[in-house]
Amino acid sequence: MIDPMTMTARKIAADVASGSLHPHDVTDAYLDHIARLEPQLNAFAWLDPDAARAGAEAAVQGPLAGVPFGIKDVFDTVDMPTGYGSAAYAGSRPVRDASAVHLTRMAGGIALGKTVTTEFASAAPGPTCNPFDPARSPGGSSSGSAAGLAAGFFPLAFGTQTSGSTVRPASFCGVVGYKASRGLIDRTGVKPLAESLDIVGVMARDVRDCALFASVLARRNDLALTDDTIELPRVGLFAYDLADTPSTASMDILDNVAGILGGVETLAKPDWWDDLGQAQADVFAWEASAALGPERDLHWGLLKPRSHEFFARHEGITFERWRAGINKRDSAMADLDSLFGDCDLLITQAAPGEAPIGLGATGAAAYNIRWTLLGTPSLSIPAGLGPSGLPIGIQLVARPGDDARLLACAAAIEDILRLADVVVRPERIAIPHAS
Repeated sequence: MIDPMTMTARKIAADVASGSLHPHDVTDAYLDHIARLEPQLNAFAWLDPDAARAGAEAAVQGPLAGVPFGIKDVFDTVDMPTGYGSAAYAGSRPVRDASAVHLTRMAGGIALGKTVTTEFASAAPGPTCNPFDPARSPGGSSSGSAAGLAAGFFPLAFGTQTSGSTVRPASFCGVVGYKASRGLIDRTGVKPLAESLDIVGVMARDVRDCALFASVLARRNDLALTDDTIELPRVGLFAYDLADTPSTASMDILDNVAGILGGVETLAKPDWWDDLGQAQADVFAWEASAALGPERDLHWGLLKPRSHEFFARHEGITFERWRAGINKRDSAMADLDSLFGDCDLLITQAAPGEAPIGLGATGAAAYNIRWTLLGTPSLSIPAGLGPSGLPIGIQLVARPGDDARLLACAAAIEDILRLADVVVRPERIAIPHAS
């Protein structure tokens, strides 16, 4: 029996490899589930059930054999339109897959469709709602991927992160969102936004599935995990209110996790920490104004109003401010010992709290931007429910390049929370089934 809400990618791949499960049966189960919920969720920018079923023909071997996955619509795909969330690219057909998509297909994954993104993965949201409360945002820019995972549309999905576009929606939707160290996963064929910041995001419903997916994309078997017990290293608590409207619930959940883990050291902020927020904003503004220059200059009338506002905020950005932001980043990276101390892993906020009400914005990235600038690997895991019964995640951060340790520790913490009977996501999604 295939349950799209609970079956892991690991189980699907193992059963397909053993011959006890056929990829067609997997694909049909997920497509039937999607047909009931997608009209209300709006997670897909492109969905062609016949093409997905055809893709199942070749998905009989590899580490992701028979595993359905969603592709954020900023990744090029040769067999599906790639619109980057914008009317300016409606119907555009790239001539090749993005490298990450190609690797996933070669590993046996079944591409179900393209998931909704904000326009160019920047500011203007699409129509996707939060599956646990349709009146709330799923976060962004990886909106459709996070919401689709939470709703059981696929076990794996692609995101990207330039500020907080993987970690934050994962927190809002109660799934796992992993931002790898800079350079670990190839970005060829992914729409550029800011060269110094852009990262391919990996999303799943649990950490071990996320690690399996990451191992394929990074071509590193050491990132994949077994079900064995994992011992935690020294963990530090890094908890500071940085958002305009921080949530008491987010802080409470972070403190609760620290208490469950035990022996967690509370860390102080380095002197340079606060300045990194403006540094990331300046680097982002300078680089995005170049990367999206053709869209701004040639397709202004086709862009969404929030994209117009996005460009307006970047007017006047100078090379000197970009250079100063890069210098602050480099100085901080040379002094990471003052951030981590004796710890190998940090736990901190993933988002200000529960998903915000309304679909016109995607929530604050205040708890993500500095880690993105530094290039540290970070990962959000669901860790509790807020006052409205919606999921809230915590963010785990490791030193640059220490992705294997991060994934292993995240799986260990996930196991500990499960044993402690911590409720990390609502039992039911709130969107009604189509009649």
